[in-house]
Amino acid sequence: MTAIPLPREPSHSNNLNDTEISAMTPVLALKELVARLHREQNKIQDLLSSLGFALRSFNNLNQFLELIPMMATRVADADASALVLFRPNGQVRLEHLHCQEGIMSREIRQALEMATRQIAAASVPAQLTAIKPSFDSQVSRFLGSHIHMFSTPILVKNTERGRLYVFSSDPEYTWTETRQKLVRLVADQTAVAIANNELTVELQKKERLDRELEIAAEIQLRLLPRQCPLIEGVDLAARCQIADRVGGDYYDFIPANYDRLEANKKVGNAGEDWSMVIGDVMGKGVPAGLIMTMTRGMLRAEVLNSHSPAQILHHLNRVMYADLENSHRFVTLFYSRYDPQTQTLYYSNAAHNPPLLWQAATHKVKRLDTVGMLIGLTADAEYEDGQTQLHPGDTIIYYTDGFTDAANQSGDRFDEENLKLAFQWACEHCASASEILEYLFDRVQQFIGDDKRNEDDMTLVVMRVEAANS
Repeated sequence: MTAIPLPREPSHSNNLNDTEISAMTPVLALKELVARLHREQNKIQDLLSSLGFALRSFNNLNQFLELIPMMATRVADADASALVLFRPNGQVRLEHLHCQEGIMSREIRQALEMATRQIAAASVPAQLTAIKPSFDSQVSRFLGSHIHMFSTPILVKNTERGRLYVFSSDPEYTWTETRQKLVRLVADQTAVAIANNELTVELQKKERLDRELEIAAEIQLRLLPRQCPLIEGVDLAARCQIADRVGGDYYDFIPANYDRLEANKKVGNAGEDWSMVIGDVMGKGVPAGLIMTMTRGMLRAEVLNSHSPAQILHHLNRVMYADLENSHRFVTLFYSRYDPQTQTLYYSNAAHNPPLLWQAATHKVKRLDTVGMLIGLTADAEYEDGQTQLHPGDTIIYYTDGFTDAANQSGDRFDEENLKLAFQWACEHCASASEILEYLFDRVQQFIGDDKRNEDDMTLVVMRVEAANS
């Protein structure tokens, strides 16, 4: 802590007592009284300046609080001073005591400690509103009658967080208005120091949390596909737009030879089967991001078993059930596997928003759905398999509820019907999957307002089937 320049006590050789002053002529006596007052004012100004300097420069709250009783003793011209703090849980703590060693010091400390124990021994924990009068009366009861006690509150955001006590054994000592103002000023400086320290602690916590969120967001970004894979006869586009730094949306492309792909770090074969999955963890932020990461890892392990989509979801639910139940969160998931050779899509749904299929032959939009519960809702949930034959020009969008739940300023939702209409228009007028993706994101943004950000994560995967030799 920076050294604090404390004022020196005035030299007794330069001060005259009242008897000596009374022996002077009236003019000299008046001059001496004015000089004494001036010296006292300078002393108090120096003390308060030192306290202000300490407040500006301290980096340790406890070191600053050590100065407070000494400052209060000097500005109030008292024999001793004590700083007592009240905790939000009702505890009372003697923080610091300033007093010359001796009988008086022991008496004051003993009275404060006995009053503290008396409050702590109460059958019901004391509340802040009850501490103030109770503690003051306890201290007065344990003090000797020859010691006078005065106090002033320490207020932080209009809440009394402690008291600053002043003690004097001088029978003629009076708690003048000037002394009250000076001690209150010291108490106010104490309150500022406590508030600043708490603010600093909160800022440090926020900085740590911000850094953790940055790391979590970076990890999540790395786990999402960096680019769409090359699949024979398919044009793909995908985007995940998170509402916060860490989201709960998830999508993935998993090749059939995923085990060999991971081992050799090579690109999958264009003509092989590919699994395409989209999911959404209930909630947002780091917890949702962690569950999304867990879901990704477990699902990729299940794909290696080459089971049907319904079996994969069934096994995934069994594995994840215990962890999801403990976290009180659930996952919606749509899993599909595409065979480029036959242009067949096999799929199963765990209560996710059903993907929409636009059929080029009929220019109609249909939903791809099967019966199935949320992942993590019940341990023995069953899922159904579905399949559809695709043809060149057919287009599918996988999406999360950030699209359909997007709200405008009036509170109206974009909903599935609007998404169907926008999707149908895009399929009829856009030349590629990426154009369809851009159009749908733009339509939602226009709906909620160009200057507004959606409150939920938005993920979209567009799959357009082309001729196998295109």
